Amino acid sequence: INWIASALVIIIAAYLLPGVHVASFWTALLLAVVLGLLNIFIKPLLILLTLPITILTMGLFLVVINALLILLASTIVPGFTIDGFWWALAFGLLISLINLITASI
Repeated sequence: INWIASALVIIIAAYLLPGVHVASFWTALLLAVVLGLLNIFIKPLLILLTLPITILTMGLFLVVINALLILLASTIVPGFTIDGFWWALAFGLLISLINLITASI
């Protein structure tokens, strides 16, 4: 159920942002899996490697890491494209906001 909910959040965020393109619901499901795997395996390593800059920016660099992981996912998942770094940043923030809103309901 969490997997389908994540795919729905991805579809909603892609609909709201003109620089993010998701070809189908199946693409969103695949993207949810890939983002989950990247967050499990790659994100902790990136956080560890960038710990000094993350501390210096009081954690705001984590948003940049999120955007970079979304850009990486766009190269892995066919049918998912991002028009640039700033769209990836906005996509990550919007997904987080939608997840926060739906979790509080």
